[in-house]
Amino acid sequence: MTHAQIAGLLLAAGGGRRLGGRPKALLEHRGGLLVEHAVRTLREGGCGPVHVVLGASADEVRARAGLDGCGVSVNPEWTEGMGSSLRTGLDALAGTGADAALVLLVDQPGIGAEAVARVAAAYRDRTSLVAASYAGERGHPVLFGADRWTDIAAGAVGDQGARAYLRAHREALTLVECGDVAQAFDIDTPADLSHLE
Repeated sequence: MTHAQIAGLLLAAGGGRRLGGRPKALLEHRGGLLVEHAVRTLREGGCGPVHVVLGASADEVRARAGLDGCGVSVNPEWTEGMGSSLRTGLDALAGTGADAALVLLVDQPGIGAEAVARVAAAYRDRTSLVAASYAGERGHPVLFGADRWTDIAAGAVGDQGARAYLRAHREALTLVECGDVAQAFDIDTPADLSHLE
């Protein structure tokens, strides 16, 4: 279904508490900012439109990052965790006509356009539920058909994001192996910064 509109939803609100309060969106990677790298990953993977949810240092991110052509929301409750950012992003995409949202986290630069494209390609209809897997373990990115957004947002609390929803709907979930094209590490601690180039 190549005519489906799969929006890219980038969650980039984290404050980098374990990185000494350095917002993850502003970390340097491959000559740019991590948030720019992730936006490019979504676009090259075939997503459009791309929507970015900011939180920590949102004004600085807007000033420094090249987010032209992206929708941008600021999650005022970003300190509550990823769930509130997921809700903010899905709310922003409601009414855009997107058939699905493909969710990527800003702190996983080892996940590139090829993994995004694979997950997007598994879209079937507006009830689709798809996740990348790594040696059979569910990971990111994750695709949510638009018909599921309201229920997913209702359960997105704290740092859980959609984890509980995905567990409860395991039988509907399509896993797409991406371990051969992506690495699902997070940039959470100073030691993880070695992954950045």
